[in-house]
Amino acid sequence: MPPLLRLILRRVFWVLPVALGVVTITFFAARVFAGDPTELYAPPDATDALRALIRIRLGLADPLWVQYIHYISALLRGDLGMSFSTNRPVLIDLWDRLPATLELGFTGLTIGILLGVPLGVIAAVNRERWPDFLVRGVTLGGMALPQFWIGLVLIWVFFVTLNWLPGPVGRLPVGIDPPSRLTGFMLIDTLAAGRPDLWFMALKQLALPAATLGLTTLAPIARVTRASMVEALQSDYIRTATAMGHTNRTVWFRHGLRNALLPVVTLIGGVAGHIFGGAVLLESIFGWPGLGQYALQAIDSSDFAALQGFVIYASLLYVLAFLVVDILYMLIDPRIRQ
Repeated sequence: MPPLLRLILRRVFWVLPVALGVVTITFFAARVFAGDPTELYAPPDATDALRALIRIRLGLADPLWVQYIHYISALLRGDLGMSFSTNRPVLIDLWDRLPATLELGFTGLTIGILLGVPLGVIAAVNRERWPDFLVRGVTLGGMALPQFWIGLVLIWVFFVTLNWLPGPVGRLPVGIDPPSRLTGFMLIDTLAAGRPDLWFMALKQLALPAATLGLTTLAPIARVTRASMVEALQSDYIRTATAMGHTNRTVWFRHGLRNALLPVVTLIGGVAGHIFGGAVLLESIFGWPGLGQYALQAIDSSDFAALQGFVIYASLLYVLAFLVVDILYMLIDPRIRQ
């Protein structure tokens, strides 16, 4: 077996106990700290006998360890339970809302990477000059200002004041029927349905939340890229490449940036886990029907079946994100493969 494949399989193997630990902690924490879900079903004047019947129907009358065994066995079959508030399987709810979160997440993360990495390189090669001060000021503001505040400011500027972009009402304007679901990605489904007018509407609805996500994402990416590039540009191999007559672009991007990528990749892995896990406040501000809004509704209604399904999804997403980071480490740095 090739050494690289052996290392990848070893990393995958260690994901399993981590996943089991996440599921266990989530299960017990949801039942210990969440509210009583029988309040959703029982009338205000319900008797104790009626509440007991409701708990039996919801599977909450058994001891916790029995509930845990039932939950693990159901989880192995792909069953995350029934949502108490929607009366639908949690897995179906998550699947229905996942494309909205992924569409927003991919767009925002792409903006953050495409702008953050070049800005970090520009700041590093112009260290202690005005481009460096400008980039550092932008990144400091992007990291210090809360994401929801930036979103509210963008809404006030581009919707309330200038009226250039639509308001925070979801993926399409109010009263507009979405196209038939093909992938769940609105920009793809509108084109597949032959509706360029709907595609343009969906793009405008996506602009403000994606810009908010992109601005708050590019700040840490640019800052870490700058710090890594400053260290790389002071290395002996950079001075050697410069003395050999290579162009600045070759020195910066082929030699400097490639060796500065490891901490940047680590950061992007964590950022991607946060984004694709559902930005709760951002989705609630823009009325975005994604996983973050689903989690917020589950908290409001004490729906721990839906909440633990979301937490398990988000936690495993972080585990997979850092698994991908480990694999990228091996591809970027030959020393790790050895």
